[in-house]
Amino acid sequence: MRVAALLSGGKDSVAAARRAQLMGHHLTHLVTLHPQNPHSYMFHSSNTQLTALQAQAWGITHIQATTPGRKEEELQDLERVLDPLPIEGVVTGAIASNYQATRVNAVCGKLGLQALHPLWGIDPQTHLEWLTEHQVHTIFTAVAAHGLDQTWLGRPLDNAAIERLKALNAQYGVHLCGEGGEYETLVLDAPWFSRRIQVEKAQKHWDGNSGVYHITLAHLAPK
Repeated sequence: MRVAALLSGGKDSVAAARRAQLMGHHLTHLVTLHPQNPHSYMFHSSNTQLTALQAQAWGITHIQATTPGRKEEELQDLERVLDPLPIEGVVTGAIASNYQATRVNAVCGKLGLQALHPLWGIDPQTHLEWLTEHQVHTIFTAVAAHGLDQTWLGRPLDNAAIERLKALNAQYGVHLCGEGGEYETLVLDAPWFSRRIQVEKAQKHWDGNSGVYHITLAHLAPK
């Protein structure tokens, strides 16, 4: 089946798109909506400009559009982007978010497309370990939860980070995969990328309770 994957740049959207490929689907497009509202209910806003580099390294056609990011209205923006594409299905990185899954399902139903959620219901620890075992180089780009301070900004997602997240889950209820908005990530490299993303300049913005690792300059580099 010809599918487009929604790409935020984070670990879940990248992993879901790859899993769709491994399931035998033909991934023809990567679709990114850049929300002007940092508190968008549907789309990540942190460092989404780097999805263009991910798509280039992946060798997949990249479709980009902006959305004001207003609740519910942003679904109409998604519909307008998906409607002209020669696809049969749409892939999301939803793991446990009913809000995202049900709304993508609704958009797909309206357009006559099949919604695919390859990560839905996956065990969070299993998912994180899959990423590290498959050498998906991921960093934390936003944090907003107890125990996640500014030292996490730019930190790699590795086995040590997973162990710490497990401890924070037990102590504060932090979702291991950040499904409650506890954190966001960015994939810099993966085995199926022809090149890796090299971060040249980045700034940490910390307000005392939450923060963002804002990448201002990056390029594709040889592995």
